[in-house]
Amino acid sequence: MVSRVHKRTAMYRNLQLLRSITYSHSRRKATVLLDALEYMQDLKQKLQELNQLTVATAREIVDYDPMPKLKVETQEGGFVIKVLSQTSCQGLLVFILEAFEELGLGVLQARVSCVDNFSLEAVGNKENNEDTRPLDAQLIEQVVSQAIQNWREVSQI
Repeated sequence: MVSRVHKRTAMYRNLQLLRSITYSHSRRKATVLLDALEYMQDLKQKLQELNQLTVATAREIVDYDPMPKLKVETQEGGFVIKVLSQTSCQGLLVFILEAFEELGLGVLQARVSCVDNFSLEAVGNKENNEDTRPLDAQLIEQVVSQAIQNWREVSQI
């Protein structure tokens, strides 16, 4: 007789616990169990959605290209050079400025940020010196791209 009471008490406690977990307001055992089943199906669906999100995020990380993006535009009297990267690129600015010097490109105005990512926007023009080769956007892009590649090789060592 005592064991029946203990079993009923334990079953009642477990039912109350299940009711509190599933936020069920029913007093009937069958309804509480149905609510628990529905609750578990919702959790399963949420888990599948999170798994899909994790897979999608992992694909983005794999597709992530740490190479800085470069864009050179011709502007009246000069060029606008933009370099953007998702990560902070320690030492990249030095390589880019050396490339500008190699080209004989004078920087008239520049904005640089190296906090969480790397961002450079520079306006420059050809300095008056003995170098007679003409400057165009394609040449600037080639030389700055090579500077970025050199930086990348040096920074991976």
